[in-house]
Amino acid sequence: MRTPSRFDVVIAGGGHNGLTAAAYLAQAGRSVLVLERQRHVGGAAVSARVFDGVDARLSRFSYLVSLLPASIIADLGLRVTLRRRRIASYTPSGDRGLLVDNGDQDATAASFAALTGSDADWKAWQKFYARTAALARRVFPTLTEPLRTRAEFRALAGDDEAWDALIEQPLAAVIEREFGHDTVRGVVLSDALIGTFARAGEDSLRQNRCFLYHVIGNGTGDWDVPVGGMGHVTEELARAAREAGAEIRTGAEVTGIDPDGEVSVRDADGEYTVGAGHILANLAPAELARLTGDGVPAANGSAPEGAQLKVNLVLRRLPRLRDSAVTPQAAFAGTFHVHEGYAALEEAYQQAAAGQIPASAPCEAYCHSLTDPSILGPELAASGAHTLTVFGLHMPARLFRADPDGARETALAATLAALDDVLAEPIADCLLTDAAGQPCVEVKSPADLEREIYLPGGHIWHQDLEWPFAEDGADAGRWGVETEHPRLLLCGAGARRGGGVSGLGGHNAAKALLDGSRRRSRPSSRRAAALPGLTSDAGATKERR
Repeated sequence: MRTPSRFDVVIAGGGHNGLTAAAYLAQAGRSVLVLERQRHVGGAAVSARVFDGVDARLSRFSYLVSLLPASIIADLGLRVTLRRRRIASYTPSGDRGLLVDNGDQDATAASFAALTGSDADWKAWQKFYARTAALARRVFPTLTEPLRTRAEFRALAGDDEAWDALIEQPLAAVIEREFGHDTVRGVVLSDALIGTFARAGEDSLRQNRCFLYHVIGNGTGDWDVPVGGMGHVTEELARAAREAGAEIRTGAEVTGIDPDGEVSVRDADGEYTVGAGHILANLAPAELARLTGDGVPAANGSAPEGAQLKVNLVLRRLPRLRDSAVTPQAAFAGTFHVHEGYAALEEAYQQAAAGQIPASAPCEAYCHSLTDPSILGPELAASGAHTLTVFGLHMPARLFRADPDGARETALAATLAALDDVLAEPIADCLLTDAAGQPCVEVKSPADLEREIYLPGGHIWHQDLEWPFAEDGADAGRWGVETEHPRLLLCGAGARRGGGVSGLGGHNAAKALLDGSRRRSRPSSRRAAALPGLTSDAGATKERR
């Protein structure tokens, strides 16, 4: 028997955002039920031992953290460590490469000069990223506050030139104006194309929106490695939610949502309904629309479409480089860019837009075990083995529709061949084998993400990212989580400001619910309690708004 059958809040989906909302709301005294279809919580923010007999805990889908505010970690008492990578990136170019070392500006300057033949691009790099860092410090704190208007956000940014370059004009304009070398231009552009199928000069500006979120995280733009793997972040959020009193049911699939306060559920024991004062949807907007019967919304005029290939590898050892001036330990400690020159990215886009897997597949690789050895078992770590995550760009879901299995294999072959192009030896020679003697290689296409974790079109952001402010003339709600139904809120990555492993969708949905309750002066059915970290600015917020 399941009791009770009614909760103050029912959360559909046990991804990290749903757990964030559950923890905040339970701490505030609400009765909370989280329903998760899979046998485990976490959604895309999970870790797993993927290969039989190999003691490596891989961040299977999402893999780095930037946008998770330190305030959420503190509010919820999460025992989470996010470790900064000293090496920002390495980009092979022939028998040399560009190494960006956060700990050694002189070495970075020398690397720029050796590659480009002058110090012009290094100076431009410093100027450009100093401006994005200043912007990040000003605007990131607003992501956990009520939405600013465009004009308010621009005034807060305080830099009209940066605003025009990043918000008003296609990103190509500033990249081509400020940087001269193709490799440097490509490294800058790559942050605009993560899970986003777009050109540098596209008028839609979705590449600009993706870039903005990649440079403002926690006021620094750093992308950090979660110690213990991405699953540890989720485990801590689940612990915080349960300890605050939330109930979490796994293996419980939401099959329908009545926005007036009823959720239909199916589990191993049958079907049932749960009543709710409010419903929070830790679901993609398209999936939510299907469950409510409202019809599937189109983001920016088109259905969601992911554009990436995720490859998980375990290596016996790191591969040798063609560049003798850089060690593999340095090159793979940050983001290892492959075929991501400016021209190469445009060529790959054109090929994919024409319906072909890019021949020279652009991708980037990350060796998390260099930063966090704890994800390897002691014997595996002592053997010199390492994990390698490879993220392919310009792999839109449309390429995998007709023949998902065949296209996946073609895309994998193109991606591994791209790695071979820039290494001194084939990556296959470095692969570890599992207990059955098979190479430790796992690949996930957009079609796989759609099937396995219900991401429409395999879109890692749930839909194209939106600006972190309210557009003029558009009703984005006070918090960017509201729907047309007053008792139904969006709390996933598809909420405005919700993308990435950030907890922002969950935080802002919890804040919207509690903020609305305070405005109506409607007491909770449980004890009244303050919401840590969310009530101190209530007065100032009302004055400002």
